[in-house]
Amino acid sequence: MASSATRARASKPDSRQLDELELAAWRGMLYAYRNTTTAIDERLVREHELSLGSYEVLLLLSKAEDNALRMGALADQLLLSRSGLTRLVDRLVARGLLERHTCDLDRRGTYARLTDAGRRKFDEARPTNLAAIREQFIDRLEEGDLDDLARVWSRLEEPGEEPDDPGC
Repeated sequence: MASSATRARASKPDSRQLDELELAAWRGMLYAYRNTTTAIDERLVREHELSLGSYEVLLLLSKAEDNALRMGALADQLLLSRSGLTRLVDRLVARGLLERHTCDLDRRGTYARLTDAGRRKFDEARPTNLAAIREQFIDRLEEGDLDDLARVWSRLEEPGEEPDDPGC
């Protein structure tokens, strides 16, 4: 249940300067994200010629029904603009890792589908990505930190509505 202070903050914007602890928490999250994702990206590029963003596309498609998702749904899950995703998918299509297709059941949008080559590339890169996540993040935490972080992050998530996707 939200406290009265939390409800008051929700109804009235609080534009006070951040105090030292608030700023340290905010900047710590930003730096941790930047440093961790940069290190993972560099490793994936070095070992597999695959950026972290490209890996994330392959990951999402590998989990999707028929290894395909509508481009708009894919962009939403990746927090990319439609144009940013289009450029990324273009590069992956050129490498033979993805293909575009339309669906007879749903002609509203284009779908991206993982190819066999894309599945192989994902399977090759996955152990590297998991090891890098452990090295750059998990292994640096102390006992109890994962529980604390999971609890904090869950409070910051906003559940999004899943778009209707008839599949194809």
